[in-house]
Amino acid sequence: MTAMPERNNEGFLEDAWAWSPEAAMAIADEDGITLTDNHWEIINFLRYFYKQHEMSPPSNRLFVKAVKEAFGETKGNSIYLMQLFPGTPAKTACRIAGLPRPTNCL
Repeated sequence: MTAMPERNNEGFLEDAWAWSPEAAMAIADEDGITLTDNHWEIINFLRYFYKQHEMSPPSNRLFVKAVKEAFGETKGNSIYLMQLFPGTPAKTACRIAGLPRPTNCL
């Protein structure tokens, strides 16, 4: 297994490009999350979003909206995303996806 990339005090990777699927599984495991295909769909979407915009979705509301635009209402809603990524979905999902902390998430 590859070494875990360097992280800050909140568990976010210092370098989003050092991310790997193995790092995602280790970070998710720390949160008690076993990654399923549904998780990977959102993680891969976030990685693509970051590549396009060079930023994480700045808030939970915009995260939900972006997922809704990409995948429809069934997946683009707070309840679905909270079931996958407990707590603050945007923050948890971005941490697992190796992205910077969303700017407006507590």
